Amino acid sequence: MEFIVDSVEETTKLGIMLGRLVMPGDIICLIGDLGTGKTHITKGIAKGLSIDDHITSPTFTIVNEYMGRLKLYHFDVYRVNDPDEIYAIGFDEYIFSDGVSVIEWSNYIEELIPDEHISVSLEKLPELGENFRRINIVAKGKRYDYIKEISL
Repeated sequence: MEFIVDSVEETTKLGIMLGRLVMPGDIICLIGDLGTGKTHITKGIAKGLSIDDHITSPTFTIVNEYMGRLKLYHFDVYRVNDPDEIYAIGFDEYIFSDGVSVIEWSNYIEELIPDEHISVSLEKLPELGENFRRINIVAKGKRYDYIKEISL
């Protein structure tokens, strides 16, 4: 599915819709350049999971945990230089748990991502305006057929 959004609010709204639908054990991989809205999507997912905490990107800690309808594990692997760093924090235990894992910069650790996941790519569209983004959501695996219910 492809969405064209022109505000942080629309980006967050898309995340909220996704967060309302996710199920235990879901993995959401976020891919996009700096400033494309990965953390805003994550904030929306958190809201959709009824998480009221202030969501920040865990750039230096690699993972933040939040509790809502389901536990949210928010990863930022931008600074990860070696997959062993991810294994050292118990990555498999997080992503194969009953929580929801959101992984920013997942393309940096592609070899560690299970085949079944939700891929969300974000891209700036400067030709349309400063705040415009193209957001593509792709379900990879049958378990994620439910995301067809997302619309703006």
